[in-house]
Amino acid sequence: MSIRVFIDGEAGTTGLQIRARLEARGDISLIRLEGERRKDRDARREALNSADAVILCLPDDAAREAVSLITNENVRVIDASTAYRTATGWVYGFAEMTPGQRAEIARAKRVSNPGCYPTGFIGLVRPLIDAGLLPKEWPVTVNAISGYSGGGKAMVSEFENESAENYCTTPYRIYAMGLEHKHVDEMRIHGGLDHRPLFAPSVGRYYKGMIVEVPLQLWALPGAPSPHDLRMALVHAYKDQHFIEVADYEETMQTKLLDPEGLNDTNRMKLFVFGNETRGQARLVALLDNLGKGASGAAVQNLNIMLGLDERLGL
Repeated sequence: MSIRVFIDGEAGTTGLQIRARLEARGDISLIRLEGERRKDRDARREALNSADAVILCLPDDAAREAVSLITNENVRVIDASTAYRTATGWVYGFAEMTPGQRAEIARAKRVSNPGCYPTGFIGLVRPLIDAGLLPKEWPVTVNAISGYSGGGKAMVSEFENESAENYCTTPYRIYAMGLEHKHVDEMRIHGGLDHRPLFAPSVGRYYKGMIVEVPLQLWALPGAPSPHDLRMALVHAYKDQHFIEVADYEETMQTKLLDPEGLNDTNRMKLFVFGNETRGQARLVALLDNLGKGASGAAVQNLNIMLGLDERLGL
């Protein structure tokens, strides 16, 4: 008997990618609402409560409303919005974050899918904090660039429907200059930091793909760890993982340019430690697809874990 899954918000950027990953699978039966029924509260309530698992691909308020409509205690929920990423009672859906996180996801009824920027940031920073190389109270800066699909349907429309006279030729633009991006608390809490990181995001003139970077002055850190120390901490943290790998020394030294689209259409994330030991400086870099490991791929991975399946199915 196939597993019944309802994607609430399947017409959105992330929802479409999740549907594409699930609809070819013989073990999954998708519950579909067509046309205006997608917005019909009663139809959604019925679909939400008749599913074995629900994936919410909705704005925050709509996601909260959807959760309120679920009365069947057996329904397992994955929420891809920011509504529950730091909420009590919800498990954070980054399976590789700590040794016990995958087991927590497997037991959970409510899982919050990580954001794309936090996935790269936490993937780089959390192992260093857990290893004692980066103090929890350290002032951390994170720079990042994402494809415009990270902004959802509105930003996709903005970039793809510009008139010729309004077309902007710059390759990227920065935003969130008020330093209040909605991902910052998620980064701080799940990254294991005492203070909010200084987050400097930007969006590029390309559809998807992401680079997240954390620069560090190693000479100022307690014990002045070397780039090798940082790399080995990451290698230890992600050994035997399916979707996260750490570039070795040889590849790192040979890398002169890094393409943010380099892992598109995958659920992979690759981590680099670029360092200058003489100067005591390092650039920690995560490469991922903001719609893959940063969204739809992670949701499918979490779904597989929650259902007791091989987490690589559909990925």
